[in-house]
Amino acid sequence: MRIHHLNCISQCALGGRLMDHRSKGLRAKLACHCLLLETDRGLVLVDTGYGLRDVADPRSRLSAFFLRLNAPEFREELTAVRQIEALGYTARDVRHIVLTHLDFDHAGGLDDFPAAAVHMMAFEIEDAVRQRSWLDRQRFRPQQWSSYERWHAYESSTMNRWFGFD
Repeated sequence: MRIHHLNCISQCALGGRLMDHRSKGLRAKLACHCLLLETDRGLVLVDTGYGLRDVADPRSRLSAFFLRLNAPEFREELTAVRQIEALGYTARDVRHIVLTHLDFDHAGGLDDFPAAAVHMMAFEIEDAVRQRSWLDRQRFRPQQWSSYERWHAYESSTMNRWFGFD
């Protein structure tokens, strides 16, 4: 198995050195970490970062609050799908996406992988869909969820095996 680290569009968050321990100005530079795993059963992407539609029209997909706070470096070549293509693969080669959580900067690229099954914890889906608080409505962006019918939820109370992982 080969593992690739992808930075799928850095955020330049307010807070400078307090956020990244190295910036000199008001804005920190924070990577949007994603992993691409080459397995014998296809590609697995852990988180998607921002996607092509986020880059093309961020205001329709992302909250104005977080856009101002984080000032993402929107460049199409930094999306997961473009980095995967640069490795010689296509979006359809990504068979599975494992989401650590549904925040906009981890799930924005879901639309870019229409053939992939999306795996995440059931409580994450429940929290995101409820949109209970103002902050939830800023973090969890249903505009990014056209992949909803391909989501597979896993309960934390049961041990599920997937690709050899619990």
